[in-house]
Amino acid sequence: MDIDVRGPRFGAALTTVVLAVVLITGNAWLLAWQLLAFALGAAGGVSRSPYGWLFRTFVRPRIGPPTEFEAPQPPQFAQAVGLAFTVVGLLGFTAGPQWLGLAATGAALAAAFLNAAFGYCLGCEMYLLIRRVTVRAE
Repeated sequence: MDIDVRGPRFGAALTTVVLAVVLITGNAWLLAWQLLAFALGAAGGVSRSPYGWLFRTFVRPRIGPPTEFEAPQPPQFAQAVGLAFTVVGLLGFTAGPQWLGLAATGAALAAAFLNAAFGYCLGCEMYLLIRRVTVRAE
């Protein structure tokens, strides 16, 4: 079943804020929260993440029914990519080196910002590219 395209963008906007605060403060606990949000989105789809719940419960009823939909697999894959970057970031912030935490968090922030501000999902594009390459290889 397809999902409302506004949901992942809303999640990306919240992710952008969370990751920006992590970069400013170096707060590993906040990065751990984002890791959990990504893990839930990667495991169950973006609608199962905390940000998906917030969108579905508080935002969507106020903005009306969706007019555009997308397949859930690309955003779910993007959540897994975000999860990988936050795992590396959390390792960098907690075990070192600090620059690794900053770099991985910064990369995840850049991807989230692109989705939130411009609707361009890097993880989704990666998913589609991988699908095209693997389909041609068969």
